[in-house]
Amino acid sequence: MSDLDAYPPGTAAYKYEQLQTRSMIRSLLSLFSSRPDPTLLSFDQVQALLRPASGVSRGTRMIPISHIVGSVGRYRDFDRAFLPLNPASEERWKRIDVAMHGPRGLPPIDVYQVDEVYFVRDGNHRVSVARANGLEEIEARVTEIPTRVPLTPDLDVDDLILKTEYARFQAETGLDESRPQAEIDLTEPGRYEHLLEHIGVHRYYLGLERGTELSVQEAAVSWYDHVYLPVIESVRQSRVLDEFPHRTEADLYLWVAWHRERLKEKYGAPPPDEEVAAGLAERFSERPLARFLKMLRRILQAALAAASESPAPPESTRSPGPEESRPPDP
Repeated sequence: MSDLDAYPPGTAAYKYEQLQTRSMIRSLLSLFSSRPDPTLLSFDQVQALLRPASGVSRGTRMIPISHIVGSVGRYRDFDRAFLPLNPASEERWKRIDVAMHGPRGLPPIDVYQVDEVYFVRDGNHRVSVARANGLEEIEARVTEIPTRVPLTPDLDVDDLILKTEYARFQAETGLDESRPQAEIDLTEPGRYEHLLEHIGVHRYYLGLERGTELSVQEAAVSWYDHVYLPVIESVRQSRVLDEFPHRTEADLYLWVAWHRERLKEKYGAPPPDEEVAAGLAERFSERPLARFLKMLRRILQAALAAASESPAPPESTRSPGPEESRPPDP
């Protein structure tokens, strides 16, 4: 009995159609998700961001399929679950499925390993077929690429950019060594550059005060001790972070610093940091109940104003929206 008799091609075709349906459903569900369904990462993009060293061969071994997050050249042909996205690959996919169930099986795939995750150099269809057949591991020839940036299987593009920016921020400032207790985590890409700008301004004025030029690392230590930490203490005392469950202290530092400068420009002398932080919580809280109560309060204020004045429409009493009052997106 031949291999094809043992595993009919029709079974592979039916399996492929099921995968296409699952892929379509995942794509539709991602439209209603606050965080889109992750796609495969491009190894070229990762390489450009991380600037890693040369790879080292680690031989052939079994690797977890769930840790494969990207591809060298076919990252647009599959989603993160390795469901097929390109109809042109259907026949190849079915042939590989049939071959996997034959007596000879399939050769190992080739991957790059970067920390805990893998990028397929050759064998994307084999990974897709293996996942469709419920396999948890696959044989691979591994080339490991060293990096200082920790990468995990739940990584998406924004996470990758943030981790890369964080590593560069630490490399430039040395705060991971001079202040190892510091937790300066940001949740939006592009904002570590803002912190470096703050350190640069602090370095300039500190150099004028001391009459000598400081290194970036020296200025970063002074900035952390005398600029960053006082704001963080104010944020902690006001418990404003409770109103922003998806943000970090470093996020609030940038927000407080930005609004403090706007208030200084408008009124000359800004209020204390804790008052700025409390004001931000009052106006821009991320908690649904808080947002509802603020909206209800504005409606009642407008209704009372309308009832106590002439029939002419009352002037708007709304608070400025985020697009008018919050710092611009990076």
